[in-house]
Amino acid sequence: MAEEQPHNHVILHKTIVLVGMMGAGKTAVGRTLAAQLGVDFLDSDHEIEIAADRSIAEIFSRDGEAFFREKESQVIERLLEGTPGVLSTGGGAFLAPRNREMITAKGVSIWLDAGLEVLWERVRHKNTRPLLQTSDPKATLAGIYEARVPIYAMADVSVASGSNTSLEEMGARVQQELLAQRPDVLEAVT
Repeated sequence: MAEEQPHNHVILHKTIVLVGMMGAGKTAVGRTLAAQLGVDFLDSDHEIEIAADRSIAEIFSRDGEAFFREKESQVIERLLEGTPGVLSTGGGAFLAPRNREMITAKGVSIWLDAGLEVLWERVRHKNTRPLLQTSDPKATLAGIYEARVPIYAMADVSVASGSNTSLEEMGARVQQELLAQRPDVLEAVT
């Protein structure tokens, strides 16, 4: 009988919270990463929509951004209390100091760092981005990008997100960075 090779496994100790710009791939990479790790995937925007029984765009339109941001913080706090998993957040979630503090205390923030041109290619044909409903959406995106990058750079771990990288590769990159930089979050076991 052939000897069985040991399998490498990982244990997730804290929730991985994906942060970054709209179009960075937080939801797509998050789903892939959660599947790779065998943990639950959660999306804060989706959870807000379920709780409010309205789309993010409808919440922005009817109740305003301040109301949305308050609900977003409440949902993120609730999701961080649960079993460790992978959490995708909206592009503005990490801007609030309260959210950054919660994420650092109860999870780990991963910035999916995509360049402006990559982001524009991913979002330019979508009408589901309330912040880009302007006369010059590319200039709006560039302004948001410039304002937010220094805040995203405060994330615990940064992972480059390019246009030619598959979701599986991105999931593997996040795991490699966590194993190297944050063994308190993701632990390799044999």
